Amino acid sequence: MKESKPDILFILIMGLLSMLTPLAIDMYLPAFVKIANDLQVSEEMIPQTLALFTLGFAFGQLFWGPLSDSFGRKPIILIGILVSAIVSLLITQIQHIEHFYFLRFVQGFFGASPAVVTGALLRDLFAKNEFARQMSMIMIVTMIAPLLAPVLGGHLTQWFHWHIIFYVLMGLGLFCALLVFFQLPETLPVAKRSPLRIGNVLKVYGTLLRNRLVLGYIFCNSLSYSGMFCFITTGSIVYTKLFGVAPEHFGYFFLLNILVMMTATSLNGKFVTKIGVEKSLRLGLSIQLAAGGWLAVCGIFHLGLWATVVGVSMFVGLVSVVSSSANAAILDMYPQVAGTANSLTGMLRFGIGSVVGSILSLFAIQSERPMVFAMGLCIGLGVLSYVLLVRKDCREL
Repeated sequence: MKESKPDILFILIMGLLSMLTPLAIDMYLPAFVKIANDLQVSEEMIPQTLALFTLGFAFGQLFWGPLSDSFGRKPIILIGILVSAIVSLLITQIQHIEHFYFLRFVQGFFGASPAVVTGALLRDLFAKNEFARQMSMIMIVTMIAPLLAPVLGGHLTQWFHWHIIFYVLMGLGLFCALLVFFQLPETLPVAKRSPLRIGNVLKVYGTLLRNRLVLGYIFCNSLSYSGMFCFITTGSIVYTKLFGVAPEHFGYFFLLNILVMMTATSLNGKFVTKIGVEKSLRLGLSIQLAAGGWLAVCGIFHLGLWATVVGVSMFVGLVSVVSSSANAAILDMYPQVAGTANSLTGMLRFGIGSVVGSILSLFAIQSERPMVFAMGLCIGLGVLSYVLLVRKDCREL
């Protein structure tokens, strides 16, 4: 039974669940130096805790989706956020960096649960176009997290010990658990659940990966994300070191990207039910391709800060439109295994983006060219994958 008009509380709960991961990633970034001093290790060792979190998050997506298809959405979400909250408390008790590494991997693994199951839960409730609209609305709420997390984390570490960040994460996790337990309905009836068999899960993954439409949606989505990861990896260096932006002002340029994303996501939420998911996806890819081409021109001719800022904001701003539309298209083809499908697509999107960003970080940033060329290349390959694998087979042309 598909619902059509979720209430505000439902949207807020979905948004809070989606905020948990970006908060866990971004809030402790300003505390890296203090954490290193407290644990008596070099500063270079602390960013590895972030890499291990993302590694656990990527693998966790493959695990939690199939479990939610077999045991229901609600219990899997609760397990994920409760264990993540407990891990936050344990992190405040660590004395050695090795313990920090292990706990952050575990936190990323369990933190993947609400991230991946939320998409499947929405697919249980809404049809294709309405799903994309709801995802767009939830993403608006979600975008508040990366906007506020570094600022909030910086002030908290200035006023208190860095442990306060993980106490906040623990408290937010417990609050979300209460909301889920008392306010969130179970959306997958027992009659529609799939028995958990590893062989069946692998078979579903194989079926998805043999479907050229699914591959096309995955690659255009992942490469769109990869372009954003290129900016996340090197953007601060390019803006502050090369273009002379004061470090304390870099956040304003990041804010511009988020504002463009919120605007694009809001417009997509209003019009996707009228124009359809496929046209929405093509529009998002087209704008990103134009932005990627402009960024390449900026790199070739060294057009400077503001020309680059325009290209970056348009590129990053359309990521959510591409993501929500591509996910909606995939899940509409496989509603009976939405959790498993969402697991695979999420893992590949996040994994490919992380790999691309990591590769870019190996290059010496002597100019803006590595970043802008990489962003242009990513979206070029993403659009190419859509054209070759999706466009000529899509029924909505």
